[in-house]
Amino acid sequence: MCRPDRPAPKHPHRASTRHAGRTDRQAAESSPHPCRKADGLNPQTFQDEAPPHIPAPGQRIVIIEDDEALGRSAAAHIGRWYGTVHRLPRPDDDTLREHLEQSVDAVAVVSRDDIVALRYALLAEHLKPGIRLVVTLFDRTVADEVSRTVPNCTVLSMTDAIVPSLLAECLAPSYAMLRPDGGGVIAVRREDGTTSVEHLHGRALAAHAPVHPRASFRAWLRSLGTSAKALIASLAALSVAFSVDIALGVLVLHEHWTDSVWNAARALTTIGSSPAAEHGPGWYKVLSAVSMLAVLVLAAIFTASVVDRFTGHRMTSILGARSIPRRGHVIVVGLGQVGLRLSARLKDLGIKVVAVERNPQAACLPLARSLNIPVVLGRGGDRFLLERLSVLRARGLAAVGSDSLANMAVAVAARAVAPDQRIILRAGSDEVTTDSQSLFRIGAVCDFPRIVGAFVAASVLGAEPSSVFVAEDRTCALFPDGQVVDLATWDTRPTDPRPGADEGEASRTASDVDASANTN
Repeated sequence: MCRPDRPAPKHPHRASTRHAGRTDRQAAESSPHPCRKADGLNPQTFQDEAPPHIPAPGQRIVIIEDDEALGRSAAAHIGRWYGTVHRLPRPDDDTLREHLEQSVDAVAVVSRDDIVALRYALLAEHLKPGIRLVVTLFDRTVADEVSRTVPNCTVLSMTDAIVPSLLAECLAPSYAMLRPDGGGVIAVRREDGTTSVEHLHGRALAAHAPVHPRASFRAWLRSLGTSAKALIASLAALSVAFSVDIALGVLVLHEHWTDSVWNAARALTTIGSSPAAEHGPGWYKVLSAVSMLAVLVLAAIFTASVVDRFTGHRMTSILGARSIPRRGHVIVVGLGQVGLRLSARLKDLGIKVVAVERNPQAACLPLARSLNIPVVLGRGGDRFLLERLSVLRARGLAAVGSDSLANMAVAVAARAVAPDQRIILRAGSDEVTTDSQSLFRIGAVCDFPRIVGAFVAASVLGAEPSSVFVAEDRTCALFPDGQVVDLATWDTRPTDPRPGADEGEASRTASDVDASANTN
């Protein structure tokens, strides 16, 4: 279950990163538990010693939340780790002041809205200065400013908590998580029920991509939008008309090739035709008239397409960094906070990516444009859109929207178009997801509330994990010293095998504590 005398296995692409004056590899090799079993770990292993990194028991935690699922998950983990939880859904100032006047060890602010999280963090610091604060924020600028202004505040990003698990499922399912770290990647490999930490080069994952057939010109043309297709078609037609006019001028009108090019250009720009055409044969005059009328229409279409490309807020380009990839790419459906961070991480690792977003007013679209991430506006469950994005040649598809049901609809449509494609879903541990997985092979599911809830709970209790992930249905944490710990070893009470039993127990405990506090 644990191999204390054997360091983490070497990897040909291992790179070192520093922590507290030494490398992660040195810390892992010198630690008593460099690798920990991810499945079948017996909690009785630690009868003679405390589990590593276990938080201090008996802490009193206040959770300020506006997301019931995340708050319930965090409270469930804190309850299992011998902590007392007060859950406050969007409390007013008086309610928060009343709870903070009591004995409280730490406050966690769990919100998907940065403005709400920032307000409650500043309010908690004002009401109880110096208290340990854990706040979930997305905007890095705001997060850096809060960390600088409030030194006792730890800022967590829910996207950074879930993205390592999504990256592993998208690129290398043999790993439980992939966390970019500087120029490399810290990876946790799962093999034969054990986990081991590896350090990979940043571009190693792109180099080992599966081989797909080269995309055809037809596939490239299908990936373009209507405006781009009109631009390409009108340009091709104008080029053909120009070439034909030059050839006829030389062969029929017996002009020098330079004069023929000049007269063809005049006809193409609707300035006029060749003077020699007045003495040409009748069939040439008819053909020339039809050509000039066609050029008039094609020039209008071409001009309109060019203007549209330059003046419209296009999220994709015909060629270049924002062109839609056609093979070996990852399709990310849902360009929210998680989708944007996942797309950016993939691009940093050298993986081609294209995002799909149905809301043309989504807040993350300008950020995606600035990062040169191609974005297609449309419904991710549309099979015609998936075919346009070459889902058959893609490396994987990740449905990471905030709606679990919409993500499942995308997975069903993708499975119909590409039965053997790797599909990853961001979902919760609700009954709908569980029942759907039992009926058919829907794809790999990343449990967002479970991972983020455990990450918040461990952080607010002072454990400070680097990442939290799920390996073979075990919630594990990677710590800065290189240790991988099965968080089940922290549990202070038996786990009820019924789905949702722990969350329900934690909720009842928190409610009872709040009720007793109000009574007193």
